[in-house]
Amino acid sequence: MRPSIHLISTGKQTFSELTETVSAVQQEVDFLHIREKHRSAAEIFDGIQQVTEAGFPRDRIIVNDRADVAFVAGCFGVQLTHHSLPVAQVKQTFPGLNVGKSVHSLKEAIDAEQEGADFLLYGNIYPTASKPGKAGEELNSLREIIRHVGCPVVAIGGITPERAGGVIHAGAQGIAVMSGILQAEDLGEAAQAYRKEIDGGRML
Repeated sequence: MRPSIHLISTGKQTFSELTETVSAVQQEVDFLHIREKHRSAAEIFDGIQQVTEAGFPRDRIIVNDRADVAFVAGCFGVQLTHHSLPVAQVKQTFPGLNVGKSVHSLKEAIDAEQEGADFLLYGNIYPTASKPGKAGEELNSLREIIRHVGCPVVAIGGITPERAGGVIHAGAQGIAVMSGILQAEDLGEAAQAYRKEIDGGRML
């Protein structure tokens, strides 16, 4: 299976700006995570409408925390965090919605899979500006989690293009990126660099 790139919104752009960004990298990015903690359900729904009207498919959009919005908008799935509803409850209430869970340890990963999570977002792999002062887990912990769970694991945290291939070679199904693309001078070039490296990571 081709490794995936998950682009996560930062909450610092307007949806118009995010739509422009997504349009520039759509060919390289597999999934868009709408991570807008400060916005209401109505605002997130409207933002999804903007993004999809610009040509990004709904079945490649994942909404952070808001399973209700993801379900109503017909998106691919929802990304749950430690403060979200339980995985099992979300899957029961919103059938057909792919449910991801953010985890930070082997125990959390095993628990999330047992609850029925369809995929895991694990990190942070390397130090990242989005979590100052938090050391990266590096690749050994990633490998350990992948050995113990059967569902896909997407790695997040400080993953530069230079590190991306190694992350995929360690067994991750994909990588999640925020500033590495969204704050790049050339968005398309940055996305292409990640794509080249993760596709090459399968061959290492």
